[in-house]
Amino acid sequence: METFAFNPCRLLSAVRLASPATMRRVAPFDEVAAGFWHETITHGMLSPLTQDVVSAAERVLGVTLPDDLLRLLRIQNGGVVADMWDACPAEGSLYADDHVPFEQLFGIGPADHANVLSVLDTPYLVQEWVLPTRCVLFSGQGHYWVALDYRTCGSDAAPSVVWIDNEMGHELQLAPDFRAFVERLAPSAGFAG
Repeated sequence: METFAFNPCRLLSAVRLASPATMRRVAPFDEVAAGFWHETITHGMLSPLTQDVVSAAERVLGVTLPDDLLRLLRIQNGGVVADMWDACPAEGSLYADDHVPFEQLFGIGPADHANVLSVLDTPYLVQEWVLPTRCVLFSGQGHYWVALDYRTCGSDAAPSVVWIDNEMGHELQLAPDFRAFVERLAPSAGFAG
């Protein structure tokens, strides 16, 4: 059952992506990737990503994961994001006036420690938190999530990236694809809200 099947805020958010309030310098993907991971915090890191793990994950999730997501996870398989990239502009967010947090990126594979989430936890989390079934969660915690949205593009196409505020029943499109999402990231300290 899709609980977030239609949300007019989601449709309006695509227009808001380019509004003056959210206009910020866009960093090229390679620049973000070079310093994406927090240098000292290791919480959330999983064993190095292998192609076998990726293939198994795509079978379990029933989707093709974005190449750019896999590129970041081959550098480090999950963990805390560097302060330079820990927020995404998002006008209309109920979290803050001008952004949403992006403090971690889930790795792929079995969690080596308790309290570490993996992209593979998506089926359980979707059921537990009554989230859209055609989304793959890659960041968040209970009350809010950042996800790859396969609801309209299909399993093998490039999904958009959405913010799902589970507590408020609200969602926003953050970017048309994962690369664009990463290129929009900025330090949370630079936002007003």
